[in-house]
Amino acid sequence: MKNIRYNLFILSIVGFWGFASCTEPLELAPISSIGANSFWQTEQDARGGVFGMYNQFRILATRSLFYMGEARSEVMGHGLQNADFRQRYFENDMDENTADLDWLQSYRVINFANLVIKNVPSIPFPNEANKNNLLAQGYTMRAFMYFVLAKTWGDVPLVTEPVEGFDSETTFMPRESVDAVFELIKADLEMALSLFPNNQFPAGRAMWSKSAANVLKGDVYLWTGKRRSGGSADFTTALAALTEAGTANLSLLPNFTDVFNFSNKGNNEVIFAVHFNDFESSNNYFSDMYINANDFRDAFGSETLARIGNPGGFNWWAPSATMREQFNLEDKRRDASFLEIFATENGQTTFIGSIVTKARGYTEAGTRRFLDDIVIYRYGELLLLTAEAKNALGLDPTPEMNMIRQRAYQGDFDEYRFVSGSIEANDEAILKERLFELAFEGKRWWDLVRFGKAFEKVPSLQNKAGNNHLLLWPITLETISLNSKITQNPGY
Repeated sequence: MKNIRYNLFILSIVGFWGFASCTEPLELAPISSIGANSFWQTEQDARGGVFGMYNQFRILATRSLFYMGEARSEVMGHGLQNADFRQRYFENDMDENTADLDWLQSYRVINFANLVIKNVPSIPFPNEANKNNLLAQGYTMRAFMYFVLAKTWGDVPLVTEPVEGFDSETTFMPRESVDAVFELIKADLEMALSLFPNNQFPAGRAMWSKSAANVLKGDVYLWTGKRRSGGSADFTTALAALTEAGTANLSLLPNFTDVFNFSNKGNNEVIFAVHFNDFESSNNYFSDMYINANDFRDAFGSETLARIGNPGGFNWWAPSATMREQFNLEDKRRDASFLEIFATENGQTTFIGSIVTKARGYTEAGTRRFLDDIVIYRYGELLLLTAEAKNALGLDPTPEMNMIRQRAYQGDFDEYRFVSGSIEANDEAILKERLFELAFEGKRWWDLVRFGKAFEKVPSLQNKAGNNHLLLWPITLETISLNSKITQNPGY
């Protein structure tokens, strides 16, 4: 009976879901409504609501979170298949008619977080710390989602109450200023950090924790320090939060490849990841970057074929030459992140394409399944965020940079040892190190925007400097047509 009631609760919130090429606009109203009087009664109900929140987040992370965070950068380009709608992303030629991606699923996640925040406080728990932990996760998730929305669209509707009915006042909401959005983000993070009972990670590290919330706080304050004129005060807050996050049970794994090994999920480098498991979800975005059996050739050579292993997915898009050529051959992250494929026929060697190898799932009965966890934050990024905050404050980022490089270059480390220079030179080095360390993890576009380098580093934007509206996504016409209070981002 409890499972039936929980399933009904999920159905009351979740409507149609489509990927970026098949989406619908923000409609905050659920199909039906089950309110606090019928569901939010016990600790088990509360946990069910939190699990529902993570389920909706996994749907977003399957592909759309990567589209928002990396697809418009210089990292991706044409693959062996037709890139289809993805091409508009890395060529940066979207408009309101072709934007594809909307914010519907993001608000579904937010609605679950709002339900948790509203209803959990009134539920009796035998252990108050368990209640506070669930509430802290709700506040952190809402902060993260509004951070994603603010970076992607700028001004967005600010929904802080769950939608449990349908009326124009609660479902047709105007966009609020991005500054107001960041006020809520920061307030939610302070509330979350005050509620987390300790600094421990949950099993599998696939739920928000105090350490993860502190990394998010550091990420947020670096963004507002650079993009919202927060300056040194925000950088100081970011560094303090990141330093606190690092006191948890975290370490760099000795080998970069082990971080993403399918059999090593929830390892000591992971701070927060989205969990994927068979029978719970389908393949995630890494399946769009591998290689299909139809594209195999014996001319690839035995070593390349062995590295590919069982084929799977499709090579809809692939690591671009612009990205690949920046890697040093001695960098262990190169082979761990992507593979360049060549074919040799009649004595001639030809470049065929490239595939992402960072997260390629597992094979079962000859079929490759792309069910790697999608890492939101890990210790490698925490070190680089710390280096960035230190550098912004005029402090030396050398320790963090060299921890990253020592693992990356191992026996060749002395040749690539980081030496601190000017703030500008260090920023350039940190930004490039983030490319090498975090490629295909959904970070690069937002990194380029935060560092003010998008028009410099992205080939499709290099002749468009000054068109700052391109740093935000256009809002789809469908979204605007269904809510008269929504206006388009200027410039589109």
